Order: sequence, then structure tokens, then C-alpha cells
Amino acid sequence: SGFGSDFGSGGGGGGKLDPGLIMEQVKVQIAVANAQELLQRMTDKCFRKCIGKPGGALDNSEQKCIAMCMDRYMDSWNTVSRAYNSRLQRERANM
Repeated sequence: SGFGSDFGSGGGGGGKLDPGLIMEQVKVQIAVANAQELLQRMTDKCFRKCIGKPGGALDNSEQKCIAMCMDRYMDSWNTVSRAYNSRLQRERANM
């Protein structure tokens, strides 16, 4: 059992690796890592912006600030992601 044991084609395939399966697993792992990074960055930025003195609970204004900050952060992230993907598609089409 090692790192490669998770990436086999399964069920007695003679130990051959399926490149398609490996690529799909890598894509999933990258997507999870990106989502975790997004959540961490959003949490850090919105906490610093909205929470002046941490306490046992958030007051009403802090709750509203956090909600609005997270909404704006996600909107910005989505806008940048769409622009980036659009640019990638244009560059690929011109290759």
C-alpha cells in the first residue's frame, strides 16, 4: 500500500494504471483544493473586515457584514473565473 494504490484500474488489472482515471482523480483533487482555498481566503478577508473584537457571538451588524462580504467575494470570484475561462477558450481556439 502506497501512494499509487489509490490510482489503479481496480479488480486485478495486472497493476496497469488507467491514465483517464488518474486524470479525473487529479481534476477532482484540484477542484477540492481550489474550493478549500477559496473558502479559507474568503473567511480570512471577511473576518478581518467585519469582526472588530471577537466575542462569544456575532452581533447583528457583524452578521450582516459577513453575509454581504461573502456574497461580494463570491460574485467577484465568479466574475474573475468566467473571464479567465473565456480567455483560456479564446487562446485555445487561436492555437
